[in-house]
Parts: sequence; C-alpha cells; structure tokens
Amino acid sequence: MTIYEFSDRLKKLPPYLFDEIDKLKQEAIAQGADIVDLGIGDPIESTYPPIIEKLRLACEDKNTHRYPSYRGLMAFRDSAAKFYKRKFDVEVDPSSEILTLIGSKEGIGHLPLAFVNPGDYVLVPDPGYPVYNSGTLFAGGKPIWMPLLVENDFFPDFDEIEKKLPENCKLMWLSYPNNPTTAIANLDFFKKAVDFALKHEIIICHDAAYTEISFNGYKAPSILQIPDAKKCAVEFQSMSKTFNMTGWRIAFIVGNENLINGLAKVKVNIDSGTSTAIQYAAIEALNSCQSYVQEQIKIYEKRREILISSLKSSGFQFKVPDATIYLWVHIPEGFTSESFVKYLIQEKKLIVSPGNGFGKHGEGFFRISLTSDDENIKKAAERFSEINL
Repeated sequence: MTIYEFSDRLKKLPPYLFDEIDKLKQEAIAQGADIVDLGIGDPIESTYPPIIEKLRLACEDKNTHRYPSYRGLMAFRDSAAKFYKRKFDVEVDPSSEILTLIGSKEGIGHLPLAFVNPGDYVLVPDPGYPVYNSGTLFAGGKPIWMPLLVENDFFPDFDEIEKKLPENCKLMWLSYPNNPTTAIANLDFFKKAVDFALKHEIIICHDAAYTEISFNGYKAPSILQIPDAKKCAVEFQSMSKTFNMTGWRIAFIVGNENLINGLAKVKVNIDSGTSTAIQYAAIEALNSCQSYVQEQIKIYEKRREILISSLKSSGFQFKVPDATIYLWVHIPEGFTSESFVKYLIQEKKLIVSPGNGFGKHGEGFFRISLTSDDENIKKAAERFSEINL
C-alpha cells in the first residue's frame, strides 16, 4: 500500500476502449505503417463556417472571457428549446428543463452522482458507450447489464429484465440511434421504456447524440415525444457529431426538471460552466446550420456506400444502418473481436473498434467509423476487399 495506489473506484474500471486502440495505433505508426484509422467517431471535416465566425465575433467581446453561467446562457437554452420544438414538436421550458453541458460525456458521467447511492443498481446497455458504466461505478452504483442482442434487434428485453429487477434500481441508460449497434428505435419502443420506468420508479437517461445523422429519409424520434416521458426521463443532445464540434465540448440535457436540477447541483460543485463564447457559436449552429448538416450527411452517405460495397463483396455480414456514423459488422468465423481487430492492424493496417470493447455482448462484432477522409475510406475499402471470407 502506497499513497500512489489508485482508489478502489479506479481499480473497478475496465480499460477505456479508445485509449487501448490509440496505443495500438501509435505502435503501428512508430513502425512506419500507413495506417487507416476507422476506430473513433471524430468528424474530420471542419466545424461549419458560420459557427466559427460567430465564435470569432464572440471572442472579441471581453465579457465572454469571464466565468459563464452555471446553467448556461438563457439565449442558448432558448435556442435548444426551439430546436426541440422544430425537430420533435416537443415543448420544453428553457429556464427549468434544459441545462448546458461541457459535452454530453461530461453530463453522462456526472448525472449518476446526483441520484445513485453506493449499492444502488443502474441498467446499462451491453454493448454500449463505456461512460454509462464508468459513471455508474464512480457513483458507487452497480451495473445491471441489459444485453442488446441480434435476435432482439439490439433492444433490451424489458420482460426479462423485470424478472430479476432489484428494488433499488435507480436509473436506466438508453441510446437510439444506437452506438455501437446502429439500431434505431420508434415511438412504440420509447413508450414501452417509459411505461417500464414509471412502473418501477426508474430514471431514464436517453443519449440522443445521433438523432440528426440519418439516411434514406429516416427521422429519429425523441423519447420526450412520449406524453409521460417528462415524468421520468431526460435526454442528452450533443453538438459534437451533428455540427462537427467534437473538440468544442458543448451539449445540453433536456427533460424532467428535478433531474435537471440534480445534475445542475453536481456541476455547480465540480465545474464552472461552458464557455460563453462557445455557447454563442452553438446558438448559431442550432439556429442556422441545418443545410450544412445535410451536406455532411451526403458525405457520410458516399463513404458509407463505398465501404458497404467493399464489405459485401468480401462476404462480411451486417445490417445497413439508417442512422449514426458507424457500421456494425459481424466478425468472420474463426476470429474473436480482439483477434480480428489485431489482424486488421497487423495485416491490413486498418484500425476499427472491437465489439467486445463496448461490452461482453459486443463480442462477435467490430465497429467502423465513417469519419475518416475520402482517400482513407477508399484505401480501407481496397484493404477490406482483399479479405476473402
């Protein structure tokens, strides 16, 4: 035992998926490999010009250099409320039902601190975004894994969950359009989720990071379109993937006022709010950048079709997604997720995300991101086409 020994909460955490991938990537680059990285969902295109210009102008105002409001600019929250009305026909009160975040990852990681006591249980999708689990562990909670299986179209089976649900289950994480499986949900599913949560007095936290990136005419719904959803649910809406703003670190949470207040109380004691200048830029994004979003979707569509054609010609099995910036692909026979990802790095100089990095039930899959540039997408397609299954 030394003073430098990690705390018990850190020891409980599994290795963070993208950190491990980056280590493999750096090792390959150090050896001189021509690496094509399709691992992390980080848009390579620049943030849209009107957003950048608004930031420049905002930074010229010295008042934006001071501490921001803890809850976020009312002007930003008002724009977020209008966005929800315009996109989902959902009415929200910007003064009490919206909170500005330093990226949705921050809010996802902090929200359990407001409502989960040590020993309480949290329903966590498997496979799923790793922060659902790490936020649970940091709060002293215990995850109950919700298998997202092919035979259930990657939805949790609420009937099975109910059979073993402990009384002190406080919270449930959902995410549709889903990362990593790319599954999409309709309002019937959200109605089932809300009914389940109200019956068992469980908080729903819906991570809606990919609602705006969809194909083939599909439009993703919001869980808040369900009439009773505000009684138990909040939704995280990220600016990152929609507006190519991953590095700007801004998002918002919308929904139940009491849940918003709980997270706000945590944030007041942990951070000092989101940059005022960035909030002004984000207002511009929400109000006037939809045409840029549609152009970006066309770029993803083109890349998607190139990879789909290559993967199909090589015999890979997968469902063509209607949303997100990913492909969720079955591992070839004779491999595990880990061994196949290592094969791709070593033999094809390709980096993808192993399915088991998102949870035990992600075994048998790998995830491809569409966020590399066109040249690298074409390289990746050529290298996948060399694999004969």
